[in-house]
Amino acid sequence: MLDIADELAHWAAEGREFAVATVVAVGGSAPRGPGAALAVDSEGTVIGSVSGGCVEGAVYDLCVQALQDGESVLERFGYSDEDAFAVGLTCGGVIEVIVTPVGAGAPARQVLHSALSAAASGEPSALARVVRGPAQLFGRAVLVHPDGSYEGSYGTGSAELDRTVAAEARAMLDAGRTGTLDLAEDGTHCPGGLTLLVESNVPPPRMIVFGAIDFAAALVRAGKFLGYHVTVCDARPVFATRARFPEADDLVVDWPHRYLRATETDARTVLCVLTHDAKFDIPLLTQALRMPVAFVGAMGSRRTHADRNRRLREVGLTEAELARLRSPIGLDLGARTPEETALSIAAEIVALRRGGTGTPLTGSGTPIHRDGEQRNARESGAAA
Repeated sequence: MLDIADELAHWAAEGREFAVATVVAVGGSAPRGPGAALAVDSEGTVIGSVSGGCVEGAVYDLCVQALQDGESVLERFGYSDEDAFAVGLTCGGVIEVIVTPVGAGAPARQVLHSALSAAASGEPSALARVVRGPAQLFGRAVLVHPDGSYEGSYGTGSAELDRTVAAEARAMLDAGRTGTLDLAEDGTHCPGGLTLLVESNVPPPRMIVFGAIDFAAALVRAGKFLGYHVTVCDARPVFATRARFPEADDLVVDWPHRYLRATETDARTVLCVLTHDAKFDIPLLTQALRMPVAFVGAMGSRRTHADRNRRLREVGLTEAELARLRSPIGLDLGARTPEETALSIAAEIVALRRGGTGTPLTGSGTPIHRDGEQRNARESGAAA
C-alpha cells in the first residue's frame, strides 16, 4: 500500500474511510510485484493497481465488501483453463492479495495512518502486516523505523514477536526490499506459524551521470522516467548548467572521482560515465569499481574500452573488479541519437536489475516476468 501513500495520506487526512488491496505474493507471469496496491474509498473512487488491469474488477468488489463488513481478507487469483476468464488473469500468473479496511474501527488504523504519513513525507520505514496466521493476528501491523524502533504490536501478550519482526523488517528496509517473512507465533524462525508482508519505503535510488554532454541530457530524462533521483556531475562549470539539464535533481561542478568519494551511494546506485576522457575516467572508475553499487557503465568505442581497461589494470584494478564494468555502455539497439542511446543504457540497467537477457521476447521462450531483484537481494544477503 505504500506505493500509493501520497494519495492515501490525503484520504486519511480528509477523514475518508477506504480499503486497500495489496499484492502479497506472485507466481508465474504476474504483471506487478509484492507491495503493488489498489484502494477504494466509500464513494467508490479508485486509485492504484494490483495487476495492470487483469483482476481489478474482482479486487474492487473485495474492497467494497471490506468497507461494508470491516474485515480483512486474503484472496488468491490464479490461472486455469476453467477460470482463466472468470476474473481476467489470463497471463498465466498467480497473485495473492490482502484487502484491508482503513476506517474508524479498523484494528490497525493508527499504525496504517502512521505508515502512510511516513511514506508520503519520504521518511524511510517498513510496514509489517500479518497476512497468514491465526484469526486474532490477521491484518495486525507494526511500523518499523530505520533505528529499529517500532510502532504498534501484534498483541500476543509477549513482546518477543514484535521485537523479532522489527529486527527482520529493519534488515529488509536496509536492503530496500518488499516481500514476505515466515515466523512462528513465538517469534522464532520456524516456518508454518505466521506469514508477514513487509513493505519497505525507501528514498528513490540514485543515478549519477558523469559528463555534462548532450547524451547525458537524454539519459537524465530516461532516469527520471525510471524513478531515479538523477545527479549530473562535471568538472566544467560551463557545461553543468541548469539551462542544459533542467530535469536533473542535482547539478554538481566537481571532479567526478572527488565527488563520488564524498557523496552517499548504496547497493541500488547506478553510475553512468559518459565523459570518455581518460583524465576523468581512470580516477573515477578506479573509485567506482571498488564500491558496492548496482551498476557501473562507461561510454566509448571498443578501442576506447580496450585502452581504458589497460590503464585501469596499470593502476591496480583486478580482473574481478574490471568484470563489473559495463562497457561500452548500453544494449545493442543500433542507437544513433542521444535519445536512442539513453534508451539503450536504460534498457541495460533494467535488464541487469531484473535479471533479463536483453534478447527479443519473440520466439525466445524466456519468462516475461522475473524475480531478479529479490533473487539478487537474497544472494547478496547469503554472501554477506
